Amino acid sequence: MTDVRQADSVVARLFASELGGHEQVVLCQDRASGLRAVIALHSTALGPALGGTRFHAYATEDEAVEDALNLARGMSYKNALAGLDHGGGKAVIIGDPDTLKSERLLLAYGRFVASLGGRYYTACDVGTYVADMDVVARECQWTTGRSPEQGGAGDSSVLTAFGVFQGMRASAQARWGEPTLRGRRVGVAGVGKVGHILVEHLLADGAEVLVTDVRADAVERVRARYPQVTAVADTETLITSNLDVYAPCALGGALNDATVPVLTASIVCGAANNQLAHPGVEKDLADRHVLYAPDYVVNSGGVIQVADEIHGFDFERAKGKAAKIFDTTLNIFARAEADGVPPAVAADRLAEARMAEALEARTATRR
Repeated sequence: MTDVRQADSVVARLFASELGGHEQVVLCQDRASGLRAVIALHSTALGPALGGTRFHAYATEDEAVEDALNLARGMSYKNALAGLDHGGGKAVIIGDPDTLKSERLLLAYGRFVASLGGRYYTACDVGTYVADMDVVARECQWTTGRSPEQGGAGDSSVLTAFGVFQGMRASAQARWGEPTLRGRRVGVAGVGKVGHILVEHLLADGAEVLVTDVRADAVERVRARYPQVTAVADTETLITSNLDVYAPCALGGALNDATVPVLTASIVCGAANNQLAHPGVEKDLADRHVLYAPDYVVNSGGVIQVADEIHGFDFERAKGKAAKIFDTTLNIFARAEADGVPPAVAADRLAEARMAEALEARTATRR
């Protein structure tokens, strides 16, 4: 996807149709609770927008808006290739969740989501959890990712990690001829909600796993449970540690002008959103013969899980859908090779075609 940061300002980014202009952006403020939030709806061509709520201490409000725009657009592509009848949306709450999050704030946020009347379904993301969605749901019926006790699917990280693992297996198939990570050296950057579950899948498959995280307690949790895992100091050390596979599982922008030239891995496949820092990085990866599994394809297990919740959650049904990420990833690699383009470009084309077809069908019914 073309990065919306090409435009000159937040307003230009919002209205730039050549960058996939967003349908609606809502700025939310509740002074009593301290809530400041941005809800971005990129597209509802395939159905109501679906995407998580990120709670993060952004440096500026413009940075928060930019993140919401990028993440919402990514959700449109993710939902399209996951085969869901949902468009893309995302919300960000500005602030440190460790100090700002409160029941009052979450209820206020729920009221803002509810004001959209079902155009946007919200769920968990970085900084928000199942318990938070239970609170939001008290004010908003269009809330997913709730606890099983509240009729929800629970932690969507479970199927997010499962889907990333399927994408990694497909990448191994494409690169080495076998859908397994057995004997491969895999580096996981970020072992939070998704990353630590991914580690479990990798170890069960026979991989050698290295990890790093900005939070020492996250690394300690993994090492306590899996002492065979190797911890390294930082991401720079990780990506230069003679890896076979690099799995970015933290925040976006992991693949950039500084990291790509020093990558030792021949496959990149991880859970983080918006891994490509800017347009052109996908070509840089291809030029270095690094196989990149598009992030929004392989990390779609979580959104598959919360989408299933809307219709009455069945874990095995949702897991079966998430398992198809393996085939989708292989198809994208095949399309990329046939068209002579990087996998990220091939994935974008497939997603854009599905959204365009849906929009054309909708337009035709109105004639």
